[in-house]
Amino acid sequence: MDVARVSAGGPGTVRRGGWGALALLCLAQFMVILDVTVVNVALPQMSGDLGLSRAAATWVVTAYTLCFGGLLILGGRLADTAGRRTVFLTGLALFTAASLTAGLAGDTVVILAARAAQGVGAALLSPAALSIVSTMFDGPRRHKALAVWGAVGGAGAAAGVLIGGLLVSGPGWSWVFFVNVPIGVAVGVAVYLVVPASPRYPGRVDVPGALLLTATAALLIYGLVQAGSTGWTSTGALLPIAGAALAGTAAVVARRPVRTPLPPATPPRRRPVLAGNAVMLAASGLLIAGFFLTSMLAQHVFGYSALRTGLLFLPVTVATIGSAHLTAHGLRRFGARPVAFAAFAVAAAGFALLTRVSVHDDPFTAVLPGFVLAAAGLGAGFITASTSVMTGVEGHEAGRASGVLNTGHELGAALGVAVASSVAAAGLAPGHAVASAAAVAAFTDAYTVAAVAAAVAAVVLATALPGGPPADGDAAVFVH
Repeated sequence: MDVARVSAGGPGTVRRGGWGALALLCLAQFMVILDVTVVNVALPQMSGDLGLSRAAATWVVTAYTLCFGGLLILGGRLADTAGRRTVFLTGLALFTAASLTAGLAGDTVVILAARAAQGVGAALLSPAALSIVSTMFDGPRRHKALAVWGAVGGAGAAAGVLIGGLLVSGPGWSWVFFVNVPIGVAVGVAVYLVVPASPRYPGRVDVPGALLLTATAALLIYGLVQAGSTGWTSTGALLPIAGAALAGTAAVVARRPVRTPLPPATPPRRRPVLAGNAVMLAASGLLIAGFFLTSMLAQHVFGYSALRTGLLFLPVTVATIGSAHLTAHGLRRFGARPVAFAAFAVAAAGFALLTRVSVHDDPFTAVLPGFVLAAAGLGAGFITASTSVMTGVEGHEAGRASGVLNTGHELGAALGVAVASSVAAAGLAPGHAVASAAAVAAFTDAYTVAAVAAAVAAVVLATALPGGPPADGDAAVFVH
């Protein structure tokens, strides 16, 4: 059996493929990560055209991230057992077809179903692509390839709102989905021709475990969204949350007799893996919630156009990518613990600045500085999480490991948006078409929750990570 390592070139690494194949795989990853944030700018126009309620608008974001995150572990396992190129192409085909359907959607049911299908396709595509990258290069070439992969992933999340603003202000919100179609077709054909067929590693796939994980997250998110409409102690909120607890318990019980359960048993490096995934969950939830809140605040309350809102996030894109680059150097010198503490502390300070926004402020002067600071900190959190989890993973487990890590990213995004939507429910109500003190107060309440969560993460999660710099040769890996 071929064995390849995600840390620096150990024995048995596999040399196949080249930079052209990496460019294709990164383009596909950029596309699916872009779709996490690109719809934020399109939501106000989309909600008006399709008659979406606050809850439905929230689900346009969370249906994608829920299916993406809830099925990523299954996608990673399928990549290992069914062949990475096969699973990648299957996921890309589904994602592309669902993007076309979303762009043509004329009502709530179709748009939500299409977004969920996009998420399923992304859950197959993303871990398979990273597995191919991880085994395609060795030694210093792998370090460079994973650095490119990480930069593309980070740029996709940060650039989504800018690209969304350009498309919504131009041809319309449907094009945030239509643009995926020609890219998906071209990448699929090119990958089939350029990337060789991947080996298959025997083993069973725990489909029930993956579905129970997804059901747990779906019920929890539904309860959180309902809390914004019916109250945090209402039956409509508490029943689905209780259902999530039951589904989660069933997932734990059902995995005991399964040889290769999903979620998988924790690898030997238990502490870095668990802590790294927790950091990813928190960083993703806070950042995507920040994008959601700030985009809706700028457009829904302050009356910004989609294009102006997209331009508002341009410095955020630069800050996220820049902090990721600096963090890779910091990790090699200081280790994960101090870097994670600094990352979440900076994010907490940024969200604290956002709590001071008032009805008379302009988002460019009052909102942008705080969000740039928060995004810079959370970008560093992504790098820290990825390095803690992915260094030292064997080649035949690369798909599953990347699936687990990306699950934390996408489920964190879904949970973050659900909580943010519920806390800021008053500001997202249809009646607030222009700035009002009540609307702005609802958003500052949500920013306060984010600031407190980031401060707690700085203390709790940073402490859980191992101290000291990583072992020689371990690369800073940005799995997004």
